[in-house]
Amino acid sequence: MASKQQLTERELSGQEPEEIGQQAMGPAVVASAASVGLSLYYFFFRGKRQLGAFVGLWPPTILAFASYFNQRKMSQQLETLTQPGTKLKNAFDSMMGNR
Repeated sequence: MASKQQLTERELSGQEPEEIGQQAMGPAVVASAASVGLSLYYFFFRGKRQLGAFVGLWPPTILAFASYFNQRKMSQQLETLTQPGTKLKNAFDSMMGNR
């Protein structure tokens, strides 16, 4: 569960949940695209087909890890919203981004 300090840090940052998700996926998408480019380079230009196929398997793994960490972050946010003692209006406002 998140502490009160973490809740106040999130309120002070002013970031919407969608912004946080987009920031987290940004590096993963860039790394995946770079891996595809490197795979094509090895496969076609260098002639190392086995290495190119191996590097070509990295993008799904990178995106799967990014998705896992985003889901974990969303789960933690949901836990903070559904803590005992949280008022229903505050939980809805926080979920909708009105806070």
